Amino acid sequence: MEVSVLIILCIAAFAAGFVDAIVGGGGLIQTPVTLIVMPHLPVSTVIGTLKIPAFSGTSFAAAQYLRKVRMDWKLLLVMMVLAVPSAYVGSLLLTRVSNDFMKPLLLVVLSLLAIYTYAKKNFGQQADKSHSSRQQLLYAVIISVVVGFYDGFIGPGTGSFFVLAFISLLGFDFLQASANAKMVNLATNFGSICLFVLKGKIVWAIALPMAISNALGGFIGARLAVNRGNTFIRIFFLMVVIGTLIRFAYDVFCKG
Repeated sequence: MEVSVLIILCIAAFAAGFVDAIVGGGGLIQTPVTLIVMPHLPVSTVIGTLKIPAFSGTSFAAAQYLRKVRMDWKLLLVMMVLAVPSAYVGSLLLTRVSNDFMKPLLLVVLSLLAIYTYAKKNFGQQADKSHSSRQQLLYAVIISVVVGFYDGFIGPGTGSFFVLAFISLLGFDFLQASANAKMVNLATNFGSICLFVLKGKIVWAIALPMAISNALGGFIGARLAVNRGNTFIRIFFLMVVIGTLIRFAYDVFCKG
């Protein structure tokens, strides 16, 4: 592999880690870049390889959030335990079937999400304490299973979906949602990594340099999110959702 190609991949990984640390969606950057510069690799190998930098960046981002933001460990432990097998099953299914049929549905969901987030100015600006403990636990189980499976099966935008779920279903504000989502995202990445390691789908010569770059981006992004607060994260969230929307629209209308 040429040094110039590895540099491009590391730059993409840094940008992905930075964006992912704030609101998720880093896969929208490093996945297409890797597919473009490494066209000879099977898609499953690319996705498996990129789980390593994703896990690295999320770990460093989570460490920054842990120092500044209160975590709901009761919910997190339940969600992380459920997220690992959900992502594993999703990745297992990915190795056997195409996920293209999901993209039109995601296009509609993301369109509605972008409109709602833009129109509702106070969305995620403060925590909602009206949820009972039983409701939160039920929603936590659903989020872990559904989004965890999605991360293993499809991937892009997982962090953003976690943030959305934490806000709309669990009543967190943007900063709390971003922080807690990182912990569950760690679990989904770990579940997928277990599958891809067993299948021999990871190219370590690419994964390790990208992991270092992604971790640096995650470290900087998380510190910025903590310092700038909810308004900044909301704007960034909307930008990433629109980016995800454009990506899926391209896949549906231009590639299909």
